[in-house]
Amino acid sequence: MNGICVTAGHWIRRKITFFYPPFRKYMTLQFFLYGVTGAANLLFDWVLYFTVYNYMLQQKLLKLGFVTLSSHIGTMAIKIPVVLCTGFLLQRYVTFSHSEVVMRKQLFRYSVVFAVNILINYFGLKLLVDGLGFWPSPSNVTISIVTVIISYFSQKWFTFQTSTPRGELQRFRAR
Repeated sequence: MNGICVTAGHWIRRKITFFYPPFRKYMTLQFFLYGVTGAANLLFDWVLYFTVYNYMLQQKLLKLGFVTLSSHIGTMAIKIPVVLCTGFLLQRYVTFSHSEVVMRKQLFRYSVVFAVNILINYFGLKLLVDGLGFWPSPSNVTISIVTVIISYFSQKWFTFQTSTPRGELQRFRAR
């Protein structure tokens, strides 16, 4: 399984890197990879949310027997495991493939950051949809933008950290 993921990650990375040269002046390759893979996963998240909300749950309550969830929160609960897996795999094998952190630790850290984002998502949806009466899908998009910003810095410096060679660190500080 790991070999397939590594091969697929290299293939995706090469395809994305092909479009990098015009952006070379403005951002690092890693930031570009994060942006493209993150945008792809975010777009997947939005499409999945819309599909589950409108077609699977048909905008109705999700009755689980012991608890009933509103349709927008039920949709979030259904999409979470799928988006967690796709996001982790893209970040591990495409964006941060040079990280020295072991996979178990990366997955744990990624899950912690993801859990924080879930809380932001949950309370954001409760505020925007239930509190302010906004539509669920645009509210989900708005909250997603906030969580993307938080995720980038968390994943770069916490989940997939790499040791920075001393000379590179000094060059960075000199700028």
